Amino acid sequence: MNKAYLADTHCHLNFNTFESDLEEVLERAFETGVQKILVPGIDVETSIRAVEIAQQYSPQVFAAVGIHPNSAGDCWSQTAFSEIVELSKAPWVVAIGEIGLDYYRNYTPANVQREAFEAQLELSEKRGLPVVIHNRKAEDDLLQILQTWVSAKNLSKPSGVWHSFEGPLELAHQVIELGFYLGVSGPITFKNADEKKRVVRAIPVERLLIETDSPYLTPHPHRGKRNEPMFVSLVAEELANQFNLPLTEIWQITTRNATSLFLWES
Repeated sequence: MNKAYLADTHCHLNFNTFESDLEEVLERAFETGVQKILVPGIDVETSIRAVEIAQQYSPQVFAAVGIHPNSAGDCWSQTAFSEIVELSKAPWVVAIGEIGLDYYRNYTPANVQREAFEAQLELSEKRGLPVVIHNRKAEDDLLQILQTWVSAKNLSKPSGVWHSFEGPLELAHQVIELGFYLGVSGPITFKNADEKKRVVRAIPVERLLIETDSPYLTPHPHRGKRNEPMFVSLVAEELANQFNLPLTEIWQITTRNATSLFLWES
């Protein structure tokens, strides 16, 4: 990698909040040094939109397709899954996601969440694609399902990313042992984030990805505003501070990590 650049590995440009100014948002990101963006789906509609955006802005934007656990209650069906299967064949799709479990919102019965999650894990295996994992208050069940899945697959390549990781160091080590990267997002920049920073410092930087989760989780000093991919640079700056490394080195390492996982062009 000759030139350092940034990768925002989780950014919902497919949401309506970006509909009126997507071009300007991307221009600001590119000007800030962001050269790779992953747009994950949360249902069939947003997965279709993710693929459309990736096609339009290739080779800088890529898509992940999947049904989020909070969406599964409304749209999980064989028809919807078949649409995700077809979308996953598009050349701009580099992952299955955002998928996982969410026992906090409880929008979807737990058994439906697990059915959708396990089916999409199987799809990722068939397609040879990594997964983008969502977790909220469901780490025990998630770990159990992922341990079963990983034990049955070839671990010669990374399994995926645990998006916007929140949790203790013990959980971080368990996730890493399963072949996952950990996504670090805007909350690491918050003034009350001492415990998050302590955990991150104890994780090898070679296992971290940076992300915005736009339009959510806007980093300091822009909290309260819509998040957008240009702000991934602020997450990188905080990591540079925590690891006492030059900023360009953080850019290089985290982008190299993303490239190893998603196999997009460097």
